This record gives sequence, C-alpha cells and structure tokens, in this order.
Amino acid sequence: MKFFIINSFRTMVYVAYIAIIVAGIALGLYNRGEFTGELANLSGTMAQVADFVVFTVGGWIAASLVCGLIVTLLDIRDDINDRLPDARRDD
Repeated sequence: MKFFIINSFRTMVYVAYIAIIVAGIALGLYNRGEFTGELANLSGTMAQVADFVVFTVGGWIAASLVCGLIVTLLDIRDDINDRLPDARRDD
C-alpha cells in the first residue's frame, strides 16, 4: 500500500508539472502580445511571439521550482519515515 501511495504522489507531481507548463503556454497565447507590448514596446506578431516565449519559459521555470520542491519534501518525508523505527528502538 505504501508503494502505491508514494507512486500516486509522484504521478500527481508529473501531471502538475505538465499542467503548469501548459498553463504558461495558454497564458502566453491569451495575452496576444499585451505583456511584452507594454514591457518592451513591441507590437504585432513580434509581441505575440515574445509573449508566447516569455510565458512558456516562465511556466517551465515555475513548474520546475514547484514540483522540485514537492519531490524534495516527499523524499525528506520518506527518509524520516524510514529512520523513525530505528529512533524508537531501545538498545
């Protein structure tokens, strides 16, 4: 049962990783160049392409940070749970 729970958490992290990247791509498409149009004084197609690139890269970075932190915390929890019986034993 423990194996199933740990793997289901990891699967959720993988799904969240892809979902955050897709959300960044969708946000880049939704803005239609408004963000970089105001920020870098771009217009037209160049602003739309720049928005797509900026939000895709931003989504990738955010996904890496968030999911990396979750995986790190899961690993710490697993290590603590593995060592806990040793700490309770009286030698």
